[in-house]
Amino acid sequence: MRRLLSVTIFTGLLTFMKMCAGFIVSKVVAIYIGPSGLAMLGQIQNIVALFNGLVNSPAGAGVVRFTSQNYDNGDISKCVPWWRASMRWCIIVSSLVIISVIPFNKELSLWLFNDNSYSPVIIITVLILPLTALGTMINSVINGQQKYRVFVSIGMISVIISTAVMVILIMKFKVFGGLLAVSIQYGVIGFTSLLLCLRFAWVRPNYWFGKTSPDNMKHIFHYMLMAITSAFCLPLSLILIRKILIFYVGWDLTGQWQAVWKISEAYLSVVTLALSTYFLPKLSKLTTYGEIKREITSTVLVIMPLIVIMGIFIYIMRDKIIFLLFTNDFIASISLFKYQLCGDFIKILAWIFAYPLISQGKVKWYITLEILSAFLFVTLSFIFIQKLGLSGVFFAYIVNYLFYFLFILMNFKRIFKNI
Repeated sequence: MRRLLSVTIFTGLLTFMKMCAGFIVSKVVAIYIGPSGLAMLGQIQNIVALFNGLVNSPAGAGVVRFTSQNYDNGDISKCVPWWRASMRWCIIVSSLVIISVIPFNKELSLWLFNDNSYSPVIIITVLILPLTALGTMINSVINGQQKYRVFVSIGMISVIISTAVMVILIMKFKVFGGLLAVSIQYGVIGFTSLLLCLRFAWVRPNYWFGKTSPDNMKHIFHYMLMAITSAFCLPLSLILIRKILIFYVGWDLTGQWQAVWKISEAYLSVVTLALSTYFLPKLSKLTTYGEIKREITSTVLVIMPLIVIMGIFIYIMRDKIIFLLFTNDFIASISLFKYQLCGDFIKILAWIFAYPLISQGKVKWYITLEILSAFLFVTLSFIFIQKLGLSGVFFAYIVNYLFYFLFILMNFKRIFKNI
């Protein structure tokens, strides 16, 4: 518990910097683009998240797990086959995404923005994906080695550089610059991570390119399936929900929801980064149901009080936060926070119980839960928005994650009793 708390505080520094960077970008967007522009940025952010999820699928949780299990005091020989399998899959997936998306860039631009003039942004987004995957792979190795200080240091430098690039593009090119900034952000981070890690021996090409076994490829593929499911489900559901909102309440009110959602993402990232940095590698080493249950209990006792404290602070300061981060155009979003914060609490609790699905490679359970949750979120949003207007999307959010939590809680022992 003490180590989790220390990692949470340490990664909290990185998260705080990311939050500040996000707030700076949001403020610049609010000034130069406005609510409708923020809604457009939400669309490109979700499509970038979808593409990133695809190309990062071989480079994320699987690399963290197998690096954590096989890394032994500087000896990386047992990790190399897993890294090579990951790299091979990254090349395959990146190539498929680029080949599949570029011919339909105008159609995708029209679907996202109701305007095909932003199609160059789609092309740039997919061409920069290999750098994104490389950055994710590097950070996953560092995470698996549990070198938290290196992980945080690289993250901080990457955030500073990527934020500067984004602000310059938004100020200079307005809406197009904002969309372009979002499309290249993770590529810039990946390139920065590579430059900062060239001094490490494990970055040598021979550790990443070469022979690997079919078994390694198969196990990484299992993690790919889980990551690809997440890459499609949440971003695609948010895109669909945003289109429903735009149809029923308009671009401006959709921008109000987007503002609240972005603030939620920012403060919750304090917790989600700590979970992915400490919790996932820790769970990967556990081998019994009892060990997993004890680790979840201790994690809940540390994390959930933090969520309550942060939620209360956000609610009390919500009007000041809106005026600080955005403009007077976003004043309507102040009344929406109470619903979002309730949903946030349930979501994090559900995610803590769901993390062992990833660490233990429970592919079928994880995919089933993600698909059901995404479908329910969109369906409930469609129903509630028609009846309640903008507030309907928040009630859909709460009900969806309550289902998510109850589903995993009721099936938890059945899933993990025989690991």
